[in-house]
Amino acid sequence: MEIIGTIAAMLTTGAFIPQAFKTIKTQQTEDLSLPTFSMLFLGTILWAIYGYINGDRPIFYANILTGILAAIIIFIKIKSMVKKSKIKNSF
Repeated sequence: MEIIGTIAAMLTTGAFIPQAFKTIKTQQTEDLSLPTFSMLFLGTILWAIYGYINGDRPIFYANILTGILAAIIIFIKIKSMVKKSKIKNSF
């Protein structure tokens, strides 16, 4: 049964990787929702905890990776929002 979990983890995490790399590369976050990525981050961390507690390695590792990527996107999004705020306040 672990093979099903491994395949599912690879697919769901793999589907997220292109968005994360694009965001990291371009630093463009205007079209990304902070609440959505915040919920994704929290959800993946909780799934990782669940996987750890239950000894389910595919769930644990896939969600740790996705959580890290979501955290990076959140950081870039907040940095962009702060930068925009400073630009608006200077005029």
